Amino acid sequence: MAPPFQWSPDDAIEFSDAEYASKKKLTRRDRFLAEIEAATPWPSLVAVILPYYPKGDGRGRPPIGLERMLRMYIAQQCFGLSDEGVEDAIYDSQAIRGFVGIDLTHESAPDSTTLLKFRRLLEQHDLTKRIFNEINAHLASKGLTMREGTIVDATLIAAPPSTKNRDGERDPEMHQSKKGNDWHFGMKAHVGVDMATGLVHSVVGTAGNVADVTQAHALLHGGEVIAIVDAGYQGVAKRAENADSKVVWHTALRPGLRKALKKDKLGRITEKLEQTKASVRAKVEHCFHVVKCRFRHRKTRYRGLAKNTTQLYSLFAFANLMLARRFLGSWHTQAASRV
Repeated sequence: MAPPFQWSPDDAIEFSDAEYASKKKLTRRDRFLAEIEAATPWPSLVAVILPYYPKGDGRGRPPIGLERMLRMYIAQQCFGLSDEGVEDAIYDSQAIRGFVGIDLTHESAPDSTTLLKFRRLLEQHDLTKRIFNEINAHLASKGLTMREGTIVDATLIAAPPSTKNRDGERDPEMHQSKKGNDWHFGMKAHVGVDMATGLVHSVVGTAGNVADVTQAHALLHGGEVIAIVDAGYQGVAKRAENADSKVVWHTALRPGLRKALKKDKLGRITEKLEQTKASVRAKVEHCFHVVKCRFRHRKTRYRGLAKNTTQLYSLFAFANLMLARRFLGSWHTQAASRV
């Protein structure tokens, strides 16, 4: 007589994996992770971090594989998750589990403390900026090089206003900033974007009360002929840091002056010029959309400018990968074939 069947949790995992592998519809998360998988230059990023990653001493438990931790970190950034949140997501989502490379029948997911240590490693050695530069170099090798024009802009990122913390106060490195008639508490992400491709080549993080125009010079890559900015950058060409620059600055008219344009021939030509400048400047909003809406980074996650600026380099690096899809359509085919 055959022994009675005994069910175990491992059986449920195997059945679930089989169902997932045979499903006919690809979810948006499946496609998104497949595109990130295909677009990311994994060997280059691993090589950047490897010299700083801890090595096993042969006595205790060996460290978790570097690429696995990098994948877990990327999943965290691209889905706007906390350390605990991405750990839970690995157990909950087979798509994320497959992207990270976890097989729950043989191993458990790295815990949130391990990811915290990995993030601190990146912060300590300024590695997110190197990841940002490495991804841009990878895109340049595909033909997406920085050309002769840059769009400069900034966006506000809110910070938690709560004082329910150990210090009993808001983050002292964040400040109020007025936009229109509304006040916002947080920081600013200043970016320089290539005029031709819309890819970010420069990032600066400041407190929310820092004027946009003071950071314009730091957002140029040095090879520009022209730079386009909005009306908040009035007088940028006359500032001391730009006095010796050969860059021609094209600044938008203030809204009040634009509304006051006469309806004569000169007024119509000026309005047409402003529309042209605005259509070019619109490209800078694409990277902000990816970071704030796709990656859900509408509010700072950490205290202090240093940690949040470190995260901005990662977010804009992976935003560049997403934006580059329109130029490198072959990635779509590669991504679909890998799912």
